[in-house]
Amino acid sequence: MSILEDIITKNSERVAKYASETHTINLHNTAVFTNNTNNNPFRLIAEIKRASPSKGMIDENVDVVAQAKRYEALGASAISVLCEPYYFKGDFADLIAIRKAVKLPLLCKDFVTTSAHLLKAKSAGANIVLLIVAALSPEKLQSLYHFARELALDVLVEVHDENELEQALLLNPQMIGINNRSLKTFAVDLATTKRLKILIPDNITVISESGMLSPADILEIKAVGVDGVLIGEGMMRQADVLKEVF
Repeated sequence: MSILEDIITKNSERVAKYASETHTINLHNTAVFTNNTNNNPFRLIAEIKRASPSKGMIDENVDVVAQAKRYEALGASAISVLCEPYYFKGDFADLIAIRKAVKLPLLCKDFVTTSAHLLKAKSAGANIVLLIVAALSPEKLQSLYHFARELALDVLVEVHDENELEQALLLNPQMIGINNRSLKTFAVDLATTKRLKILIPDNITVISESGMLSPADILEIKAVGVDGVLIGEGMMRQADVLKEVF
């Protein structure tokens, strides 16, 4: 079983409970990331996460609201909030609290596999959701993508290789995330972004994800021509240093 399969299996009981919950939602998206109203040519999605399967504990006691306000003050274009509890030590309570504290678009970073999960994310205050191609059948990917758009959510469709990118492009998506980390092995290779970026039409917003721990890493990815980056561990450990690149 791959790490991704293990994560999805571990979370299946948690996710199943969302189907019986009542969610209050507003179909208006008050912070649309894909609009890029600030005309920032290179955008930062700064991530809040306490831990990860590859790095272990990063900051168990982080004040997520204070961290979100810090990212907002540093000029981030959006904030990614981990909501997966077992491997990343996240919680939907974090997303709810951060939504009350900042005005930036919020990405619900979770392993979404059901429509009820999307409703949960929307009701908690997400403006953007992550759909991981490797975690979903083509049919499920299509249905969840279109349901998310009906909920007025921006969708970051995540890919790691050419086959996944082919599936993602069938959606005619507004935004694609290229994950430099394999979710099967958790190995990281920044060349993944370079390899896949040239295969994506110019009208699609491209975000590079994972593995950027230094200003040099970010500049290397920026040179590829992506529209932005999503950085987790690096921002948690040295946000002030990395922000100088933007």
